[in-house]
Amino acid sequence: VSWLFSPARSEITSLDSGNIDDILNNADVALVNFYADWCRFSQMLHPIFEEASNVIKEEYPDKNQVVFARVDCDQHSDIAQRYRISKYPTLKLFRNGMMMKREYRGQRSVTAIADYIRQQKSNPIREVQDLEEISSLDRSRRNIVGYFEQKDSDNYRTFERVANILHDDCVFLSAFGAISKAERFSGDNIIYKPPGENAPDMVYLGSLTNFDLVYAWTQDKCVPLVREITFENGEELTEEGLPFLILFHMKDDLESLEKFQQEVARQLIGEKGTINFLHADCDKFRHPLLHIQKTPADCPVIAIDSFRHMYVFPDFSDLSIPGKLKQFVLDLHSGKLHREFHHGPDPTDVAPGQPIQDLASSPPESSFQKLAPSEHRYTLLREKDEL
Repeated sequence: VSWLFSPARSEITSLDSGNIDDILNNADVALVNFYADWCRFSQMLHPIFEEASNVIKEEYPDKNQVVFARVDCDQHSDIAQRYRISKYPTLKLFRNGMMMKREYRGQRSVTAIADYIRQQKSNPIREVQDLEEISSLDRSRRNIVGYFEQKDSDNYRTFERVANILHDDCVFLSAFGAISKAERFSGDNIIYKPPGENAPDMVYLGSLTNFDLVYAWTQDKCVPLVREITFENGEELTEEGLPFLILFHMKDDLESLEKFQQEVARQLIGEKGTINFLHADCDKFRHPLLHIQKTPADCPVIAIDSFRHMYVFPDFSDLSIPGKLKQFVLDLHSGKLHREFHHGPDPTDVAPGQPIQDLASSPPESSFQKLAPSEHRYTLLREKDEL
């Protein structure tokens, strides 16, 4: 397929383990084509991707403004594994070296890809001209408001970088100079306005020039610890590559959801980044419930979807038992759930002379209902596929 490439015209950068970090970290926006030469659709995308690169290069000539790059996943399987690429071609967006959660799913045409990049380059922050605009914000959304003395400052540049990454999860606004003065009694600052008319504001107290601190604080506010999974975002959540811990509950059962959220925060905050905490509408996700031999009448139900199997938490009423939910997740990570799925309960290790009742561990038999493995990669999405 070498004839498909036109190096003289193309602005495509080939990435490998030696240059990928340097190139992506220095790019404001990078669109990376993860491909395989044997894949017909990868071959079809090459000339389109290159032409889109040429179009965008005319509009953004600075080499670090927009980078179009590609990775040969056969030659660089380590990179494909690093970014959890499992199908070809996959187009992923990066900002300052950080991969965005949402891959490009638009039309595979020069116009559509170019328009997508233009959209990504648009300013994610709305500048307010009067503080009255802040008082009339949509409080059903998560809002981050920055108050700065001037736009040309390190503080605002950090805020801008964070907004570029998280603008899909929060609404970002800014005010400058005289307009923001009333809110800058102790200097530039950033405020989080959570959903709810009466929800109290939260103030960022760290360094405004420390990107890692600002990003971590803002991400914590913009991305809920427990998110709702729907048919619209299910595949996107799956692409994050983390197993799911899911509460299935009736839509109006907010009490169970609140209890689940509290216990996740209490027991599993340290597991954030190793598993996705989700909740799902029992009525909408009847099919996954059938896989674990449950119906909406059994809700609330807690389960883990590892993308290979689904494992059921023994009893929702056990949720508040200290450490019970955490042990469920740890048993996933250790392989115990998978091992017991195939081989039955782990043998109980009893020291010579030690009575069984003295053991602090779980009962010898499995605490979890085990099911046949799913044949579909996106277990939770099977209902949508089969409708």
